Amino acid sequence: MGDARRRRDQRVNDDPTQAPIPGDAAEPEAIEAAAEETPFEAGGELTPRGQGAAVIADFVTRLPNAPGVYRMFDKNGTVLYVGKARNLKKRVTSYTRIGLQSNRIIRMIQQTATMEFVTTRTETEALLLEANLIKRLRPRFNVLLRDDKSFPYILITGDHEAPQLVKHRGGRARKGDYYGPFASAGAVGRTVNAMQRAFLIRTCTDSVYESRTRPCLLFQIKRCSAPCTREISLPDYAELVKEAKGFLSGKSNAIRTDLARAMEAASAELDFERAAIYRDRISALSHVQAHQGINPQSVDEADVIAVAQEGGQSCVQVFFFRTGQNWGNHAFYPRADKSLDAAEVLGAFLAQFYEDKPCPRLILISHEVEEMDLLTDALSEHAGHRVEIAVPKRGEKKDLVDHALANAKEALGRNLAETSSQARLLDGVAAAFGLDASPRRIEVYDNSHIMGTNAVGGMIVAGPLGFVKNQYRKFNIRSEEITPGDDFGMMREVLTRRFSRLVKEHGSREAAPRDEDGFGPWPDLVFIDGGAGQLSAARGILEELGLTEDVPLVGIAKGPDRDAGREKFFIPGREAFMLQPRDPVLYFVQRLRDEAHRFAIGTHRAKRKASLSKSPLDEIDGIGPTRKRALLAHFGTAKSVARASIPDLMSAPGVSAQMAQTIYDFFHEGGE
Repeated sequence: MGDARRRRDQRVNDDPTQAPIPGDAAEPEAIEAAAEETPFEAGGELTPRGQGAAVIADFVTRLPNAPGVYRMFDKNGTVLYVGKARNLKKRVTSYTRIGLQSNRIIRMIQQTATMEFVTTRTETEALLLEANLIKRLRPRFNVLLRDDKSFPYILITGDHEAPQLVKHRGGRARKGDYYGPFASAGAVGRTVNAMQRAFLIRTCTDSVYESRTRPCLLFQIKRCSAPCTREISLPDYAELVKEAKGFLSGKSNAIRTDLARAMEAASAELDFERAAIYRDRISALSHVQAHQGINPQSVDEADVIAVAQEGGQSCVQVFFFRTGQNWGNHAFYPRADKSLDAAEVLGAFLAQFYEDKPCPRLILISHEVEEMDLLTDALSEHAGHRVEIAVPKRGEKKDLVDHALANAKEALGRNLAETSSQARLLDGVAAAFGLDASPRRIEVYDNSHIMGTNAVGGMIVAGPLGFVKNQYRKFNIRSEEITPGDDFGMMREVLTRRFSRLVKEHGSREAAPRDEDGFGPWPDLVFIDGGAGQLSAARGILEELGLTEDVPLVGIAKGPDRDAGREKFFIPGREAFMLQPRDPVLYFVQRLRDEAHRFAIGTHRAKRKASLSKSPLDEIDGIGPTRKRALLAHFGTAKSVARASIPDLMSAPGVSAQMAQTIYDFFHEGGE
C-alpha cells in the first residue's frame, strides 16, 4: 500500500496544464488545497455549462493511454465526480458520446467546466486512489458512504506486567493484541463483561492498578483475579491472558474442554470452591457465544455484505464474523443516484468501506459487482494479504448472505418510514415557526454547569435523517470575564465562537455546499434553551456578526413548574406563543431540546469527573504513581502536601531534599 501511495505523484505526460492531485489519505489538507487551486478555464476561455462535452473533448487530445484517476469540476470549482480508468484516453473519450449516457451522466457532463488527471502505474493503484479521493472530496455524482464510522475493537494490552482488557476505538498506537471489528460499542461491552467472568482479566487503568493496596469490588464479585495485590501470581495471570487471547482467536472449544477437565479434577479432589470457579467461567463462555446469534461452522473469518434497494434508496448490511463467532452487524445508507442498481452501489461501497479499515480474508456479497478481479487485487494490496470476494450460490455461506439481505430489507423499510415521518415533522416545524421552507439543518444550544464550575455549552444537530451526531459540538467556556453562573454570558461566548468560525470556514450561506438532502453547514433554524432574555442575547451576537437575516432564531422557555407540553416559544418580532399540547411538532421540538440537554449535561459531567479525579501532584515533574502514593499515605491529602514545609516533605519515604524543594516550589510559587 505504501509503494502505491509513493507512486501516485506521477502526472499526465508532465503536462503543465494538469494540476497535481494529492493521493495520500494522510494528506487531506493537500487534497483540499488542490481542489481550491483548480483552474476553471479550458482553452483559455471560461467554459459555459452547456459545453461540457466540448471541454472534455479538448482534454482527450492530451491524455495518454495509461491507467489513472480523473476529476470533473463545475464552473465554481466544486468536484462533481471522481473516476478511475484502465485507459484514461478511452475512458474520458466515452463522455463525449452524449447519446450513449444516462440522464445522470448527461447532467454531470453538462456541468463540467474543467478536469484534472493523475496517472498511476496500475489500475489497482487507480482504484485505491479513487476510493481515497471520493472519501475526501465527497463529489455529488459519486456513490458516497455517509455513515463512515470507526468500529470498536477489544484490546489486550502488551505494555504492562499484567495485561489489561479494554474497549478500543481509533488508531492502534498502543502495544497489544487487537480483536475485531465489532459492530457496536454495546457488542464490545457485552463481550468484555462476559470475558471478565470467564477469564478474570483486569479492566482497570494502569494508574488504578499501581495505587491499589487491597483488592477492589471486582475481585469480590469474581470479575477480576486481582493481580494488582498479587491475589494471583503474575505467571498464573499470564495463563488467563493466554486463554483469553485463544478464545478471541477462535479456540473457544479447546478452552471450554480444558476448563471442563479442570472442573472435573477439582471435584474429584473435593475442592468444590475451585470447581465452582471453573463452572462459572464455562457458563460465562456459553453466555457470550449464545448472545452472538449465528455462529457459522464453515466460516472462520469473513464479512458478509448485502444490499437492498427500495424507493430510490439503498441499504448495505454488513455482518462481521471473526474466529467463527458473530461479532455483530451494522446498516449503512450510502448516498447514490436512483438510477444506479444494487451491484453498482455495492461495488462503490466496498472500495470506500475498506479504504481505512482492516480487510478480512473472505468477503461474501449478495450481488456480482463489476471488475471483481480488480477489486480483489486492490483490497489484497491494501490489506497485505490475499482477499477473496465471492457470491455464494449454495450451502451455509449462501444462508449467511440471505440472512444479511433479509436484514438489509428490514432496515431499509424502517428507515424509509422514519425518513417519511421526519419529512412531515420538518414541514410542520416550518409552518409553526414561520419559515419559508422546510428546515434541513436544525441546531439546538444549551449550557450546563454547577454554580458556574466546569461550565460547558452544547450544540446538537438534526436533519432530514434525524440526529446528526457527528455534527454535535461541545464548547468549554473559556472567558474569565464571565461571572460564574451567567447563562447569558456563556451563551454569548458559545454563539460567537460557533458563527465566527462558520463564517471563516464556509463564508456566506449561499456559498456553502449542501448535499442532495439540502443539508449543509449553515443552520436553517436555531433553537435557544431559554426565554426572551436568552433570545435577545443570541440576537445581539448575530447582529454583531451581521447574520440576523441569515439565521432564524427561536427561544424555548420551560412552562410553569417546568411542565413538558407548556413550553412558550419566542421569535424576534412576534408575540410569544404556545403549541397545542398534542401537536406532533411540539413533541419533536421537545425531543430536540431534551437531546441538547442530555448532551450538555453529559459533557459537563465528564468534565467534572475529570477535574475531581485530577490531583495537583500529577502536575509535578518527577512525581510518579509510587511517589504520589507514598506522599498521600504520609500526609493524607494533597492539600496537606501543599501546606508541608521542606523538612516535613523530606520525612516522607522516597523524597530527597531536591524533590522536597521541587514540591515546595510548585505549591509556593518558587518559594516566595
